[in-house]
Amino acid sequence: MIRVGIVGGTGYTGVELLRLLARHPEVQIASITSRGDAGTDVAQMFPNLRGRLRLRFEDPAKANLKSCDIVFFATPNGVAMEQAPALLDAGVRIIDLAADYRIRDVADWSRWYGMQHASPDWVDRAVYGLPEMNRAAIRNARLVANPGCYPTAVQLGFMPLLERGLVDLDHLVADAKSGVSGAGRKAEVATLFAEASDNFKAYAVPGHRHLPEIRQGLSAMAGRPVGLTFVPHLTPMIRGIHATLYARIRAEADFQAVFAERYRDEPFVDVLPAGSHPDTRSVRAANTCRLAVHRPQDGEILVVLAVIDNLVKGAAGQAVQNLNIMFGLPETVGLQQIAVLP
Repeated sequence: MIRVGIVGGTGYTGVELLRLLARHPEVQIASITSRGDAGTDVAQMFPNLRGRLRLRFEDPAKANLKSCDIVFFATPNGVAMEQAPALLDAGVRIIDLAADYRIRDVADWSRWYGMQHASPDWVDRAVYGLPEMNRAAIRNARLVANPGCYPTAVQLGFMPLLERGLVDLDHLVADAKSGVSGAGRKAEVATLFAEASDNFKAYAVPGHRHLPEIRQGLSAMAGRPVGLTFVPHLTPMIRGIHATLYARIRAEADFQAVFAERYRDEPFVDVLPAGSHPDTRSVRAANTCRLAVHRPQDGEILVVLAVIDNLVKGAAGQAVQNLNIMFGLPETVGLQQIAVLP
């Protein structure tokens, strides 16, 4: 059995990790930490886990995380970069679900996240955990930087086009919408029910923290820097991301076939039939990205639609997928849940 520790298990990503790992046949959850809720029964905080887990939150200063095979950091940005190096030095493997190790340029990371990086020497050694792009490197990684939710949807949607050089790389557009759980489990005016319900708005138009991560990934696919306009929106739903992606066609191709071929062997990317319009409920609670490609009026603009559950394929589910790769398991183990409808 793989001994797993979770640092910061009281947020939405943390409980989603618990939901998935509790039924993973190759995993034993050895420790879950929370400084503020140490001693609290996990099932008391998250009653959906009642009868599934017999664990109490531990004080991270007292938890024996070094006895684990792998530790997930489901913490705010800035925590893993302080605590992960000691575990890595002890031989523990790490999957960080925050942004601490995603951006290669440490100075750029500091500009976007407003703090100095505490372990910059580990940034170059981290593997970006988008399996559809970095599967081979993830297998032997000691430290995996789990992608963000917006970056997962946008990169999977653009990937087949950029890898083949089929579109203009200087004027990509990503118009993306997220449910309120993407903001985390915290008290914040913008995500209060009275504020977010019956409302729809764009935010962070001058620049969102996920922008440099997305540009970095897209540039790696294209083999050169790309130009990207990224506009996120907050929608009045709990879960889900819908990304509408626009690219100007540079080379003719059977675009439906391009997507079908690129993702033919990917267990968690579903390319829908031509003319489809994926919706977020079709991936709710599932580790699936559903894609559809359109060419409106046979014009020069290609439109790709991508939907994911921000807490699953956009966070915890992708982290478990990375765990499976790192330990030589089939990627689908523990991740075969069917999406929840209605």
